[in-house]
Amino acid sequence: MAKTKDIKTNAMRILERNKIEFNHHTYECDEFIDGSQTADLLGLDHKIVYKTLVTQSVGKEYFVFVIPIDEELDLKKAAKAVGQKALSMIPVKDINNVTGYIRGGCTAIGMKKQYKTTIDLSAKTLPLMVVSGGRIGSQIELKPDDLCKVVCGQFAEVTVN
Repeated sequence: MAKTKDIKTNAMRILERNKIEFNHHTYECDEFIDGSQTADLLGLDHKIVYKTLVTQSVGKEYFVFVIPIDEELDLKKAAKAVGQKALSMIPVKDINNVTGYIRGGCTAIGMKKQYKTTIDLSAKTLPLMVVSGGRIGSQIELKPDDLCKVVCGQFAEVTVN
């Protein structure tokens, strides 16, 4: 009888290497679905599930933001949080080239380069949060402070009120 091997993503390997505890959730999906649909598939409270967004400055510097799935990134607050005058979302077609991940599987952990990462302040109140595991069909549950540590991030209020 063949053993089924869990497929580890780069993000999971990085967490293990840094001795960070996490739980891995999987779901069946062949193409992009949004964070709300993912939370529903996994039976998770929407308040603990976060999405990863990538922005760019006028000078083409990239910045990563991790925000609740049902919230919208406030680009002015986000720019202020990273010391920029203005930010814009990167085009979807550029996600893979910039991050190494595909849309729907993008996580702040283990991107091609270590971009400045900001996690919405709302995560600080949570014992655990859920973010993409680095591929479609994979989610990682971990402590917000552990995510912040592994991505060398910061917390700031960056969502629309």
